[in-house]
Amino acid sequence: MMKKWFERINQWSYALLAGYLVKWIILGSLVGLLIGSASAFFLYSLDYVTSLRVENPWLLFLLPLGGAFVSFLYYKYGKSSTKGNNLIIEQIHGGNEAIPFRMAPLVLIGTLITHLFGGSAGREGTAVQMGGSLSEGLGKLLRVKPLDRKILLICGISGGFGSIFGTPLAGTLFGLEVLAIGLISHQALLPAFVASVVGNITATSLWGVTHLHYPIGEIPAMSLMVILKVIAVSILFGLTSRLFSELTHALKRWYSYFFANPMVKSAVGGVIIIALVYLLGTREYLGLGIPLIEESFAGDVSPFAFLGKIIFTSLTLGAGFQGGEVTPLFAIGATLGNALSGWMGLYAPFLAALGFIAVFCGATNTPFACFIMGIELFGGEGAVYMLMACIISYLFSGHTGIYTSQQIGTSKHPLLLFPQGTTLAGAKILNKTKHKPKTSD
Repeated sequence: MMKKWFERINQWSYALLAGYLVKWIILGSLVGLLIGSASAFFLYSLDYVTSLRVENPWLLFLLPLGGAFVSFLYYKYGKSSTKGNNLIIEQIHGGNEAIPFRMAPLVLIGTLITHLFGGSAGREGTAVQMGGSLSEGLGKLLRVKPLDRKILLICGISGGFGSIFGTPLAGTLFGLEVLAIGLISHQALLPAFVASVVGNITATSLWGVTHLHYPIGEIPAMSLMVILKVIAVSILFGLTSRLFSELTHALKRWYSYFFANPMVKSAVGGVIIIALVYLLGTREYLGLGIPLIEESFAGDVSPFAFLGKIIFTSLTLGAGFQGGEVTPLFAIGATLGNALSGWMGLYAPFLAALGFIAVFCGATNTPFACFIMGIELFGGEGAVYMLMACIISYLFSGHTGIYTSQQIGTSKHPLLLFPQGTTLAGAKILNKTKHKPKTSD
């Protein structure tokens, strides 16, 4: 009797699993189709406005006006959309706010204006926010349960990332890994994978999007000296990602402190960018930074190019311009790797590739997603070095990152303990409280 009972349970369990599989193949594919199409439109639009800016250098002088206009749109219509990627992360962790559909068009318009007039920003933030907004809208349309809503939001992140960079496997892990340091939700693994793969196929096969790939060149043979050198540069990659995150957050606070009006804040930020362009006599730090990445793999770049890109991007995002951080982080890492190649006696493209993924890893606390991205972009021959670079950069970036709502699921060191549910923003407050000098009554 008991044997027959267990057999029936097993039969039902397989039926439930089959139903789960079909359900999330359908829902994940719908999210992938939506965000893959949105990403394709965004990428084509981004290429167009970037070409306009390059062909018409005078557009840079409209950067303050463009920034003020975008800030006005967010001030007037944005509401909770102003939180950007952090809003999506908060909702996955159980927040009660709705992700408004207006987030998608607002971030799209804002990012295109930023790049049209010369702001230094990326594109991942736009893809992730469009993905979150569209998947939220799909969930409302289908009236899904709260748990399914969270999984759909993760699908939106994965689909947006995978389709915008052409890295579906990295997109899958990014959507799972970015939520909490040290924790991955396996419950959303299948849906995230489907959304990321379908999103990438939709963008590339259906809409003809092409993604850039860079030659890593010759991989050095494994030796103790090479390993020590990779460890050394990886520490620098982690510290650099921490510098970027801390500077960007600090500039956001400083801008807001001195300029309470968001329109004035963005306009002043635009003026500062213009002044820096003419002070340094170069425009190479504007936009995504793709020419810097290409130069890092093909030749030599200025040894301080990584610092220039950090400053321009932090100033742009700190002033309230829209976009993302990831592609500038690629440029920062690639140029830093190129600059270190001469000191370390290693091939420039090799270190540029390690910097490309490692600086991004340190700023987002997503070591496995970045490792997989490295394999997808550069091949698996240097996999050991890539994983080494990601792990060490992840550790040395500390409990900081570009997403302040990211939770600390597992501390990076057993002696650094945080209460359950602590975010990166909360960790910063706790650290300040611990080090605050005590005063006598």
